[in-house]
Amino acid sequence: MRLKISHTTEYSYDEPVQYALQRLRLTPHNQPGQTVLGWDITVEGANLEVGYDDHFGNHTNLVSVNAERSAIRITASGEIETEDKAGVFGQHLGYTPLWLYLRETPLTKKTKPIRNMAKSTAGDSDLARMHALMGEIHERVEYKTGATETETTADQALEKGSGVCQDHAHIFVAAARTLGLPARYVSGYLMMDDHPEQTATHAWAEVHLNGLGWVGFDAANKMCPDDRYVRIASGLDYKDAAPISGLVHGSANESLKVAVTVEQKQGQSQSQS
Repeated sequence: MRLKISHTTEYSYDEPVQYALQRLRLTPHNQPGQTVLGWDITVEGANLEVGYDDHFGNHTNLVSVNAERSAIRITASGEIETEDKAGVFGQHLGYTPLWLYLRETPLTKKTKPIRNMAKSTAGDSDLARMHALMGEIHERVEYKTGATETETTADQALEKGSGVCQDHAHIFVAAARTLGLPARYVSGYLMMDDHPEQTATHAWAEVHLNGLGWVGFDAANKMCPDDRYVRIASGLDYKDAAPISGLVHGSANESLKVAVTVEQKQGQSQSQS
């Protein structure tokens, strides 16, 4: 499937910004299941300084503001050709060792409720247990916007029983690590048939399984990623894979607006990859 994506983030401030330095993780790679046909990032009100691949393999751009600005606009757009691989990303790539993905973070602590949930999942293989875990999280945590924030931990979201895709992914990652399986958080895009225009990017989890490599699980939608998904960045949690992160100094109040459009390019049939 060929997907056309446009992602615009706008920051506006009630006082001019004196200085800002932000990381943009908005550039997809050619990798299993997706081929980048064209991609562009434009920035208004700030300067693109340098681009590099971080230790997780995410392409990152540094953006700076060195003069007083009252607004910053960042747009990432392009076309991606995708293939349905039933959620299987495959072998581990890059220099980051697999054991690092067993490490808990402040957002993915292996608390007692998460350990108990993970150990209660049944299955005759690790793959079957991960599918059961995905279903359990989907049932226990209602998808509800505004119920959590970016700093909400996996344990807090599980206790609340509601959250967004970021929370589902954090819970899944924490639970999988409890079972001794390397797991990572993935950010990207999802084409939703009835809602091409969205107000956020998407997130899911990947677990490394013997014989398969990395396999994706989207507990928010209770499915493994298919050709409607585009993978952008990954890491131990949201902070490693957030589309935009950084520091802004000199503002009293910040207003944020995000618009994401993901649609199938006209003329492409559902059967095409």
